[in-house]
Amino acid sequence: MKLTMLGTGNALVTECYNTCFLIENRGQIFMVDGGGGNAILHQIKHAGYDWMDLRHIFVTHKHVDHLMGIIWMVRMICQFMDHGEYEGEAYIYSHEEVLNLVRDMADKLLQKKESAFIDDRLHLVEVSDGETLDIIGHKFTFFDIQSTKAKQFGFCMKIDDEKMLTCCGDEPLTSGVEKYAEGSEWMLHEAFCLCSQADIFDPYEKHHSTVKDACELAERLGIKNLLLYHTEDKNLANRKEMYAEEGKKYYRGNLWIPDDLEVLTV
Repeated sequence: MKLTMLGTGNALVTECYNTCFLIENRGQIFMVDGGGGNAILHQIKHAGYDWMDLRHIFVTHKHVDHLMGIIWMVRMICQFMDHGEYEGEAYIYSHEEVLNLVRDMADKLLQKKESAFIDDRLHLVEVSDGETLDIIGHKFTFFDIQSTKAKQFGFCMKIDDEKMLTCCGDEPLTSGVEKYAEGSEWMLHEAFCLCSQADIFDPYEKHHSTVKDACELAERLGIKNLLLYHTEDKNLANRKEMYAEEGKKYYRGNLWIPDDLEVLTV
């Protein structure tokens, strides 16, 4: 199974793309978030994929840096369905608030003949807290991360009978939902900046974590592989080295700080 980071940055980055990624299992692809615009199409292409092969998309929450790329995906899917070039069905999974926004923007921004494919062949699938669905050959359990900013869901995916991958969204994992991540083979968690640079980037004012915070959490939860994303981009050239140096002080597992378009095997 491959995990491809389409983007690794936070909302305001200009030197990399906003955080979003693909999980591929035997040719089936699950996309998580879309970043902030039509650069999502560039990222998919340069990751070696064809956007028309995407059938399953999950949106964590409504913030611009996660949602606006999804609107472009909706436009492309509906337009090419209308042209007879996009075959089969497509699915967008999220909670009610996000799906209502997607539907409303599609109604307002797309041609009627294109938006008509929503609920016909492009299905908006509402997920609830704790619900499990079979997608791309794996069981995904979605959970409300209990954000105090905007309603946001993460998920845990069964890699096999014993291993789990947990995506925590783009805010710190709270104690109320730690049960979903505990003991995971992989945990994907935001790290806005280094703890040593918290006075520069103010992560806590933005409801985010430092590398130290995420690593201490992963160590306590017994995570084997911790992937850090949703970072600042002022240290991009040296981000891997700097984040790894701080992280290894607090976490003994495998620490991953991927670049945009980097591919990992999970």
